[in-house]
Amino acid sequence: MPRWWPAPAKLNLYLHVTGRRADGYHLLDSLVAFADIGDRLSAVAAPRLSLDLAGPFAADLAHEEPAKNLVWRAALALASRLGRPAEAALTLEKNLPVASGVGGGSSDAAAALKALTALWQAPLDEAALCALAAELGADVPVCVIARPSFFGSIGETIDAAPPLPPAPVVLVNPGVALPTAAVFQARTGAFSAPARFASPPATVSELALLLAERRNDLTDAALGLVPEIGDVLERLAGQPGALVARMSGSGATCFALFATREAAEAATVALAAEQPRWWVAAGTLA
Repeated sequence: MPRWWPAPAKLNLYLHVTGRRADGYHLLDSLVAFADIGDRLSAVAAPRLSLDLAGPFAADLAHEEPAKNLVWRAALALASRLGRPAEAALTLEKNLPVASGVGGGSSDAAAALKALTALWQAPLDEAALCALAAELGADVPVCVIARPSFFGSIGETIDAAPPLPPAPVVLVNPGVALPTAAVFQARTGAFSAPARFASPPATVSELALLLAERRNDLTDAALGLVPEIGDVLERLAGQPGALVARMSGSGATCFALFATREAAEAATVALAAEQPRWWVAAGTLA
């Protein structure tokens, strides 16, 4: 049986836009964490590179040329770095919505780098993989690390965050793809100050209080493009046991932290019944 490598959902627990460079790139300060909800990827030896898609959101990628897929690009980049042919059969199980603000494609690419490093027995450590990942996209290095991290500048600055408590979380996407570039283009207004913290929150309640003092500066721009995000946030915040509700990244996926796992699971059942077209998933943030 092939080994499956996790490609967890990446959540921006807060996201402050702190400035904008002359070349148009926005400067960010964000706390990134990962949920035990996500895609997964396997890699087995094969005479040539191939990529099969499975899972509930595979159809959303079926029309894409392989060369544009971050998993495919990651395989070619690693093979080039190692000076060897890209010989592997990859299978991506796509469980996360596409273009949904939870770093699905970046996490998939990170999983591909890890899977192929193991398959090809490559002598590359995490730092070397992160350097290679940076060539694929701003979010890919932090997905290689896959631990709570502060994410700065345009994404190339990654610093370890204090340990976070295991936190029950519910993710909701209204079924609308939202390209990141469109959200940044629509953003207006003043910039925010960085808001990193040094002391680790001991409980999910303490984490929620810290997050309540922060925000996602892309929310208003995303709401202007996908008004359904407002409904998602309102319904999430109104669930019993919800401590804080927020949009992740550039949207349209939103999340809420809950006091208990039971409350998170109950919210998932309730939201799925109220809005059967929404994608709803419960898990744990760590």
